[in-house]
Amino acid sequence: MKTEFEHAVKDYLADCKREGIHPEKPASGKLLLRVPPEIHGRALVAAQAAGKSLNQWATEVLQHAVQPGG
Repeated sequence: MKTEFEHAVKDYLADCKREGIHPEKPASGKLLLRVPPEIHGRALVAAQAAGKSLNQWATEVLQHAVQPGG
């Protein structure tokens, strides 16, 4: 199975090179944002008002923003 995966990755990278496109890197799921203290504070207040952690609240806001029509 490992060998099949390695072949699939090599094929994908070769296809990207042939097509002249940059291969996509998988996202880790970790995101560090640098925002002004005022925005950070307002986000904390909004999360608390929604009864959520800042992480839960920000995830929902980002999810809404990236949805088609969002």
